[in-house]
Amino acid sequence: MAMQAQDIEALIRASFPAAKITITDLAGDGNHWAAEVVDESFRGQSRVQQQRAVNAAVKSEIDSGRLHALALTTKAPD
Repeated sequence: MAMQAQDIEALIRASFPAAKITITDLAGDGNHWAAEVVDESFRGQSRVQQQRAVNAAVKSEIDSGRLHALALTTKAPD
């Protein structure tokens, strides 16, 4: 079963409650998503550290196969 944008956002928001989160369906099929996550907690972290943190937030859905592909863009606010 494909995920909905609001489900992905809720998973990420649980770990990053103050983040600005934008979810985009890349292929229109509900299986290929992009997420942009802007959060103050990323300040001073490498991109790898930032993306590992977001991946940890959605890991259960990736492991279950419910979330097939998620391209990430992460950064601290300007």
